[in-house]
Amino acid sequence: MEFVVFAIAGTLSALGTWLGMKLGERWGVVQMPGGRRRHLRPVSRLGGLGLCAGFLLTGLGLYLFAPRPADPNLHLPLAGVLAGTAFAALGGLADDRSELPAGPQFAIQAAAAVIAILTDIFIGEATLPFIGKQTIPLLLAYPLTMVWVIGMMNTVNWLDGLDGLAAGVGAIAALFFGLHSLLKLGQPETAWYSFALAGACLGFLVFNFFPARVFLGSAGALGLGYALAALSIIAPARVMTALLVLLIPIADVAFLILDRWRQGRSPLQGDRGHLHFRLADLGFSQRQIVLSYWLLCSVYGLAALLIESRELKLAAFLGIAALVTVAWWALRRRAAGLKE
Repeated sequence: MEFVVFAIAGTLSALGTWLGMKLGERWGVVQMPGGRRRHLRPVSRLGGLGLCAGFLLTGLGLYLFAPRPADPNLHLPLAGVLAGTAFAALGGLADDRSELPAGPQFAIQAAAAVIAILTDIFIGEATLPFIGKQTIPLLLAYPLTMVWVIGMMNTVNWLDGLDGLAAGVGAIAALFFGLHSLLKLGQPETAWYSFALAGACLGFLVFNFFPARVFLGSAGALGLGYALAALSIIAPARVMTALLVLLIPIADVAFLILDRWRQGRSPLQGDRGHLHFRLADLGFSQRQIVLSYWLLCSVYGLAALLIESRELKLAAFLGIAALVTVAWWALRRRAAGLKE
């Protein structure tokens, strides 16, 4: 069943991505050469609609016709995954077509996070090293969920700077979410949704890997980011899996926000300060950078899946975070030296 779901979502996504590519070219919703990206011709920004459509159509089929999880408390959250993804994608489409300012973009992301909370998708428990499982009070759980959902949407959006990077990392994360649900939790019915998202990402990558013929766009980035955030919440312990798999892009976003604040600039101001852009400016090819990200995210995903001890997972998280911190600051100093 898992492979069938994966294949259906991938096929629908590939077809939808091709259609989004053509519609973007016809409607003029394209990314022109220049700016942070280094593409040489106008490229459609509507490819992410195909990714989201592949996931949503497959997910809707699962919700309507496949067996539901034995736990009835998961039924509404699964509907929330689909509803929130659809809302985020449509909000992103408005940005793709009209290039919304920062305020409306944030409002769309906040509304998507509210949809998650209203459908019982919130971080209500945390399993802490040396302590065990703890219930999080709702007054803290709701704001924490808002930060997680909005943060994940922006992480994917900002990660989408090199061909195939965001969708490839998203596919790896979704695949490990599915394996976690299937192997660790014995919840195949929830795992199917994660496998559907992984398949949709790979279907999109057919057209997005270097040299990309279509871009994810805000619709795809926000939809994918919401889906990853929601799927990481609805099953226990997957938030730590998400943190390990996506640690590099999450840390990159956090460091860049702090760096921009330190320099007195808006955190939302786009530039080439991201880790993947710094590597590209140092001469690494897009394929080298993207494949390296994929490899590292896969290794961290395996660590999250295979390591049983919470303490060891925390040690792995802190160790990787320290390495990312050192690499980020070293590249920043290198870039500053080259400018001088």
